[in-house]
Amino acid sequence: MAKIKAIIIDDELRARTLLKNILQETCQDVNVIDSCEDLPNAVKSIRKLKPDLIFLDIEMPGHSGLELLDFFNEDEITFSIIFTTAYQQYALNAIKINAFDYLLKPIEPEELVKAIDRFKKKFEKETQKDIDISLTANKIAVPTSNGVKFLDTNSIIYLKADNTYTEVFLDSGEKIIVSRTLKNFEEALSSNANFFRCNKSYIINYAFVSEYVKSDGGYLIMQNKTTIPIASDRVSEFLEFSSIVKRH
Repeated sequence: MAKIKAIIIDDELRARTLLKNILQETCQDVNVIDSCEDLPNAVKSIRKLKPDLIFLDIEMPGHSGLELLDFFNEDEITFSIIFTTAYQQYALNAIKINAFDYLLKPIEPEELVKAIDRFKKKFEKETQKDIDISLTANKIAVPTSNGVKFLDTNSIIYLKADNTYTEVFLDSGEKIIVSRTLKNFEEALSSNANFFRCNKSYIINYAFVSEYVKSDGGYLIMQNKTTIPIASDRVSEFLEFSSIVKRH
């Protein structure tokens, strides 16, 4: 997992240093990229460094930490906030502005670890969501639970829809399950002339088609002996598509 980029905002140097030290000792997945003593400097730092997480004190001279979001447009708020304060009465206000969590000072390392563990689950889900299927040359990038897998499109025999997932069948015999719809793949592969959506559940790689059979409603036989139905309203397009591929 990528490290969580964090900024600490607190007017007390001792508090900033203590929190940074606790994070370094107990939360290896967090990288403190800056610390700021007031909101104006913090806003500049956030815009420049684009952190994932902000540890924000509330009681500060000049501006309250609760005012932080007033400095940003909605589309700029790509970070989460964990408030750190000695004052219990601010908890309700923190909840109102959708803070991710709320830690009372003095910060207990165990409570901090729990908060970071909760955030890591959210961060991993959002990071995964941001990874789209993309096609570059003969490689297609598909998201996996651990990151991104790059597949040679020439090795893909066919793709099969499975609700909101897609099963990708390779010429090595391997099957990869990807948390993306077949429609996502169809869009990503649209510039590759070898791929054809033959019905609502399948995309085939024409290079691996061995035979088209008219009987039984029409179906394709792939080189790995798999039979794949072809929708009746797609047959003529498939045959035209086949001749275009051959000409290329």
